[in-house]
Formats: sequence, C-alpha cells, structure tokens
Amino acid sequence: MYITICQLTSHSLKPIHLAASQHAGESRFLTTASNHLPIAQPKKMRTPQHSAFLQRWHNMLNLPRQTAPSWHRDRLREELQERRLAKTAWRKLSETSDVFFCISRAQHDGFPVHVLPRFKPLRHGLVYAYMLAKYTLRWGFNRVVAGLCRGVPPGGRVREVVNPGKDGKLEEVAASHRIDLGEFGRVGRRLRWVWPLLP
Repeated sequence: MYITICQLTSHSLKPIHLAASQHAGESRFLTTASNHLPIAQPKKMRTPQHSAFLQRWHNMLNLPRQTAPSWHRDRLREELQERRLAKTAWRKLSETSDVFFCISRAQHDGFPVHVLPRFKPLRHGLVYAYMLAKYTLRWGFNRVVAGLCRGVPPGGRVREVVNPGKDGKLEEVAASHRIDLGEFGRVGRRLRWVWPLLP
C-alpha cells in the first residue's frame, strides 16, 4: 500500500510516495488512528480578494484571448528580461508592473505560467496601482481613438493595451482592426496631447 502526499514547490506539486506497509507498526498506527480521529471535511478554497479583483478587471478589458501557452511564456520571458535590464527605480516599477500583468493575463486566459506573489500592501501596492492605471489608460485611449475614426462605432470592437505612445503601435492596432492607418494615427497623435499615458 502506498500513501501519496504533495510537496509544494515554486514550480509544481511533486508527489512523494511513502511505503506504509514496510513497517507493521506504522500500518497498525495508521489503522488505529483512522478509527478514532475525526475525518476532516475538505474546505472550500477562497479566492484571494486581489485575485478576484484582477479577474473582474480582465473581464472588463476583455482582451483577445491568446490560446497558445507558449505565447504567454514568451511574453513573460521578454518582460522579465526587460525588468533585469531596468536601471532606474521608475523603470523597474514599470517593468515589474508589466511582469505582473503578463502573469495575471495568462491566468485569466487559463494558462498559469507563473504564480503572482502573495499580496502585501506595502510591497506590492504601488506595483498593482501602477499596473491598473497604465493598462486601463492604454485600453481607454485605443477605444477612444477608434471611436473618433470614421466608420468605427463608439467604444466598438477595439480592445488593446499596446503602448499608443509609439506611432508603430498605433499602426499595429489600426491594421489588426482594419481601420484606416492614416486616420487612426492622426487622431491618436492629437489625443496624446491631452490623454495621460504611463510608460
């Protein structure tokens, strides 16, 4: 007879097999204990409050779902590399927020490529605040620009969080949604004068 328990590591759950029948004393103890100890009922796992909030936030953004796990792993690898290369405190904050976003988006899409650290307000509060502001502002910017372009319904199908502070990203959004590149870029460059964007 074998008893299997799980050892939690940072990467996976590793099964550990214990040969309970190797020692008769251990077997008798297990049998006796099972007759006298109450059986604990499984408890329903509660979703951490900040995780539930992130799920609702991602539902609001409603970004196109990426169905390839490799896509999420590649994005996370890129963001981690940029985080390591960051020199200033401001840049490190921005890159850390990108890492958190990649992880939470992958989890929302059903691919937990990594685990977010346990939320501690003093350590992670600023990172989460920056991430929420940064990506919500980008998402809103792209939607407003699309709504100001001819032939696109206000607040229509555009749901993107790429950095609209770069002209190349404006063209990328326009091309992926079949919006006139010239008009989308022209409206976007004008809106950048008044719309706050975080790097």
